[in-house]
Amino acid sequence: MTTDYKIKVQNVTKEFDLFKTRSDQLKAFFSLSNQPIPEFWALKGISLEVHAGETLGLIGVNGSGKSTLSNIISGVIPQTTGIVDVRGETSIVAIKSGLRGQLTGLENIRLKALMMGMTNQEIDGMLDDVVAFADIGDFLYQPVKSYSSGMKSRLGFAIAVHINPDILIIDEALSVGDDTFYQKCVEKIKEFKDEGKTIIFVSHSLKQIEMICDRVAWIQYGDLKQIGATEPVVKEYREFIKWFKALSKKDKRKYQKEAKEKQKHFDIKAYQEEVTAERQAAEPDNPHVAKDVQHDFYSSVISETMPLRTKIFSWALLIVLVFLMLVNVSGHSLTNVVSNPSSILHPTSTLVGPGVTKSVK
Repeated sequence: MTTDYKIKVQNVTKEFDLFKTRSDQLKAFFSLSNQPIPEFWALKGISLEVHAGETLGLIGVNGSGKSTLSNIISGVIPQTTGIVDVRGETSIVAIKSGLRGQLTGLENIRLKALMMGMTNQEIDGMLDDVVAFADIGDFLYQPVKSYSSGMKSRLGFAIAVHINPDILIIDEALSVGDDTFYQKCVEKIKEFKDEGKTIIFVSHSLKQIEMICDRVAWIQYGDLKQIGATEPVVKEYREFIKWFKALSKKDKRKYQKEAKEKQKHFDIKAYQEEVTAERQAAEPDNPHVAKDVQHDFYSSVISETMPLRTKIFSWALLIVLVFLMLVNVSGHSLTNVVSNPSSILHPTSTLVGPGVTKSVK
């Protein structure tokens, strides 16, 4: 990979634990056993670069990992392994992302702008433009949870493009709304392109992809199937969609089931060994390849699981806290309890005043 990029994604994976309930998740979090947890790998090792001023489209069938990748790039969720190097401020536009449902539209505008580092004076200066672009009328003063999908998209897009980000990530935000708003969005995207801004564009509309994108990455059930100039990649994807639609319902379900089973059984250690072997072949004189790959995989990753040592410490701390609570409730001194632990459960006296006890019969 080169050093001249705006976004670099290298060997990025994303794993989700498949818990049935919240209680199962909590039990696994504190469990001292090493029982396997059902996994699903939404991304299975994605590597790509996006250059300054470039518009990269992300295409793929539902559940392929497009939104997961865009959320990782924007910092909404962390990756499980790999490097994500984003050089600039990002702003993501997605129907279900970035807006607080209990706040009004107006409050969301101010909150989002403040989070991006803008001052109240700067927000006041651009507020009228955001409101005019969103064009949601009196709903501006209503909680966002009462909005339709189209209204959320309008407000989210209006906020994102007016806080002037270096990198704009659009995730299916143009799939809802009327033609007038769609045209406004397209014109704004073209304006961003003319200004040399970098754009990630996620869409199922191949016509939108062809009109807006310079290059396209085809994500297929967690894998980077193909990346390149828009025309040839979209052509290949159309042929795949045509082939898939021609399958019987039974064959479609079989194809999807097999693909998702591969995502469930993806072996991260085997993938790391594969990357290490490729790096060793490319750098035969480097004796530290395995160490370098390990560093690249995990150095910039925040662990989402609790190590065994931490679990043991947490349980010990919990036991100590419960012990101290029982001591406090029993009314005995800590010294007395340590010398006679059974006094907590079977007290023979109770505290009735400073230094005064009363026998319990």
